[in-house]
Amino acid sequence: MRPLRLDLRGFTVFREPTTVDLTDCDFFALVGPTGSGKSTLLDAICFALYGTAPRWGGGRSVAHALAPSATEAAVRLIFEAGGTRYAATRVVRRDGKGRAATRAAGLQALTPGFDASTLDGDDLLDELGEALAGTPSELDHAVADVVGLPYDQFIKCVVLPQGEFAAFLHARPAERQEILVRLLGLDVYEKIREKAAALVAEANAKLAATEPVLNELTAAASDEAIEAAERRVEQARVLAADVDARLPELVEAQRRVEQVSADATAAEQRLRVLTAVAAPAGVTTLAETARTAAAAAQDAAIAVGTAEESEEKVRAQLEAAADPTVLRGLLEAHAENSRLGTQLSELDAAASQAQQLHDSALGAQQTAVARQTQAERALAEAQQALQAAQTSDRAAWLRRDLKAGHECPVCTQHVATVPKMPDQPAMTAAKKVVEQAEQAVATARAGREQLDRKVNEASVRHAKASAQREQLAVRAAEVARLLQGAAPVPKLREQLAAAEALRRELTAATAALRTAREAQRRAAAAAQQAQDRLTAGWRSFDTARDTVAALAPPAADRDDLAAAWRALDGWAREQASAAQAERDGDRARLAQAREHAAALVHRLDELFAAAELPRPGVGEHQRAAAVTVERRVAARDTLLERRAQAEALRAQRAVIETDRQVATALATHLRANNFEAWLLQEALDALVDGASAILRELSAGQYDLIHEDREFFVVDHHDAGLRRTVRTLSGGETFQASLALALALADQLGGLSPTASLESIMLDEGFGTLDASTLDTVAATLENLAATGDRMVGVVTHVQALAERIPVRFEISKDARTARVERVG
Repeated sequence: MRPLRLDLRGFTVFREPTTVDLTDCDFFALVGPTGSGKSTLLDAICFALYGTAPRWGGGRSVAHALAPSATEAAVRLIFEAGGTRYAATRVVRRDGKGRAATRAAGLQALTPGFDASTLDGDDLLDELGEALAGTPSELDHAVADVVGLPYDQFIKCVVLPQGEFAAFLHARPAERQEILVRLLGLDVYEKIREKAAALVAEANAKLAATEPVLNELTAAASDEAIEAAERRVEQARVLAADVDARLPELVEAQRRVEQVSADATAAEQRLRVLTAVAAPAGVTTLAETARTAAAAAQDAAIAVGTAEESEEKVRAQLEAAADPTVLRGLLEAHAENSRLGTQLSELDAAASQAQQLHDSALGAQQTAVARQTQAERALAEAQQALQAAQTSDRAAWLRRDLKAGHECPVCTQHVATVPKMPDQPAMTAAKKVVEQAEQAVATARAGREQLDRKVNEASVRHAKASAQREQLAVRAAEVARLLQGAAPVPKLREQLAAAEALRRELTAATAALRTAREAQRRAAAAAQQAQDRLTAGWRSFDTARDTVAALAPPAADRDDLAAAWRALDGWAREQASAAQAERDGDRARLAQAREHAAALVHRLDELFAAAELPRPGVGEHQRAAAVTVERRVAARDTLLERRAQAEALRAQRAVIETDRQVATALATHLRANNFEAWLLQEALDALVDGASAILRELSAGQYDLIHEDREFFVVDHHDAGLRRTVRTLSGGETFQASLALALALADQLGGLSPTASLESIMLDEGFGTLDASTLDTVAATLENLAATGDRMVGVVTHVQALAERIPVRFEISKDARTARVERVG
């Protein structure tokens, strides 16, 4: 398998559509920092082919393929295998509940010379060639056939786990044996031994189950049993022939019984129909009752007409009278007009009183303002006096130590006479005056504020009364306009009383009309019921006459129901007497016919009794004889089939015995203690021979690989053929030996399938821990491997020194949203 082109969309870190074209790459590297997505490209190749990847732990959970928060991931791999190009595609989607599943998958065989570079990479499910698979399960089976390797061998031959083979190179013998058994699948021979043992147990169980069945079949299908069955078949055939010979006479007798029975039944039916004819009770009064009810209905209709005329007359008078609603409205308007006048007078008085209170409070407020102003002026004068007293007291304090003839400490002039010190500070009296003035101001302000509130309250009361009067005045004007031209209250009340009287009279007339109509409805219903009863009487008569119509009854008088019933009833009695005599004669003939048929049936029953068979049911003799023949033939055939089954079972037992002997021998051979050791030794010899040839080529003829006592050694031809253990190899030499073992093992695994296509190898190996010299050896080894031209070689690394020696590099980078791939070289 050689990959040519890889297209990804939404696959793990590759959120955006990404294409990696490997068409012309024989030796390439996937480079980039750790975590950028290098190994993800190898995961995508494995996923496109097998639906899983090595780093997913071998599980089949496709949720690993989806980028975080992505709802779809798609991968398409164009590859070549065995000279044919293919396209493998898988699409994973996440549903509304967060569950991921493969929703689309396919494998297509492309036409020869298909150019993968012409694809645009937008729709990864394009039809490119012949469809080989269309579902995930079909793709899994088809890939194994096309590539020639199952998944567990593919990741050992193509996507190579190099570190595991380094562990294999340095492992202890017991560990190496376990690894070799696991990698090469040599445990299959133990599975074969277990399968052979299971086959032996299964064969023993089959033989144990076969023996009693064979004995039963042999005993049941003996020659004596088959001869007895043949005799019973012949006896049944003779019985069937005798029944067929005697059956026509019985059929004729039964036909005669049926004919006479039909005649007797017809006579009985005529008698039953004729005796059922009888006139119903009260039929003579139906016509008179219908006429009386029709007259009453006509009288009720005349009464309804009279009531309607009276009701219409009163309704016309009421419509001509004044509307009671309008009259009541005018009376209410008169009452409201009187009420509004009273309220306006009251509001005028309230507004006048509020104005007087406002004027009085306003005068007192002006007096209070003057009083407050005078108090504030006195306070200002007291405060000035306080400042003067403060200055006087300070001067007295400064001169307390001053003596006559000394310099003044303030003005530096000589003082001839020192003024006398006051008895007490001047500020004490001044402060008292200030406090009295402040108290007077506070009292004046409180009085003014109280008067301010009275003025405001009087203003609010006056404004409220004025607003209410204005609203009432508007309503009074509306009511006055409504009453303009209206009649006075007594006249309106007189008109309203007249209208109410007419309305009561109309209510009475309407009730009388409703009563008349109800009486008319009842009379009409009674008339209709009487007519319906009369019609039902004629329908009953017609029904009774129809039952005997086939017997030609007399014609009916359609004007008189009672007379029609009398004529029909008399005729029916006469006909019933004749029908009874005819019925009695038919019954006697029927008894004779049945007796003759019973005798014939008894003769047939005697045939079955002679054959030791149960007596059949009535009319079942011929079918019973045929069934007996069929059952006895089937019983004989069953015996013959059992004899054939016994012969087939003997042959099957011989085959099982042969298979048991082969499986026993195989299980015995595989159970030998030295077989597994010999098998592992042969596998190890073949593996070391192949690895030695590859190592000699990779090391330019310097090393051969050998093993002895299950330990690995290298022969150094550059050091006179010195043999040394592999544990002494340097890092680069260890890489060469491990790679040689890996390639040899890949060749052996590929050899297990004749269709395996090993056209590429990809090393997902960390090289960051190697020193410069070892890294140079590794790079040279890879270059030599690529130079052979047998396989495409791909390397995943983040070591720049190694990447620079590889001709084609795909540099992978990643930002906060997605990873990207860029080709260099």
